[in-house]
Amino acid sequence: MAPDHRADAAGGALLQRPAAPGRPVFGPRLVTALSLAGLLALWWIAAILAESRVLPAPPAVAEAFWRDAATGELFFHLAMTLMRVVAAFVLAMAIGSVIGIVLGMNREANRFFDPWLILFLNIPALVVIVLAYIWFGLNEAAAIGAIAVNKIPNVVVTMREGARTLDRDLEEMASVYRFSAARTLRHVVLPQLQPYFAAASRTGISLIWKIALVVELLGRSNGVGFQINLYFQLFDVAAILAYTLAFVAVMLTIEFVLVQPFEAHSTRWRPRRAGS
Repeated sequence: MAPDHRADAAGGALLQRPAAPGRPVFGPRLVTALSLAGLLALWWIAAILAESRVLPAPPAVAEAFWRDAATGELFFHLAMTLMRVVAAFVLAMAIGSVIGIVLGMNREANRFFDPWLILFLNIPALVVIVLAYIWFGLNEAAAIGAIAVNKIPNVVVTMREGARTLDRDLEEMASVYRFSAARTLRHVVLPQLQPYFAAASRTGISLIWKIALVVELLGRSNGVGFQINLYFQLFDVAAILAYTLAFVAVMLTIEFVLVQPFEAHSTRWRPRRAGS
């Protein structure tokens, strides 16, 4: 066959080849932006139709936001709540991880303390908060401690499951090569527990900030929870939504900037699915 004919045949084959599945027209970020814009539009329309103080329109919420932001009050209360969230998160992750790893690696200890864990998992957060304030007073230590205690059992459960899946062959290899306890922990145990630590972190950050608002509402004189309680008494729904959305924005920033990159790093060894 002449070269031109071969080229024509190859071109015809390419034209007849089934087209590859097309990529989505919109990228993930654009889809997210469109989704949020749709939610905002739905909220705005509902507020216009309701014509009520209990459902303010977005401009009214924005006005309340800028009013408190201009005086610095908004940022002060956001900072106080964030401080409590960070302190309780570090405390809960440290204590819960140690307990969870010990229980996961020691069957007898897990059998003895499992009823305790079930008990603490089922105690309502409100009860822990009230008891902490009664026993230790209306102070910062009681507030942060109450938040942490409500999260520790969840961390224990997650890290215990991670410790149960540790590769025993790797532990034997570390023993053969005479790794010290610290070196075994750093190079053998902790790398295997990274995905579980990331999972506990993600669920922890979403739970802790919600509990923090209840703690502030019941017994603190500052913070987002305190402000929400104050504006509830004034029946100022716009200010309530302004503080709520402001703190949600802070927590979403932490999620996208810190939590998700850490989770992606800790699970980078896993095979990716097609199309992901």
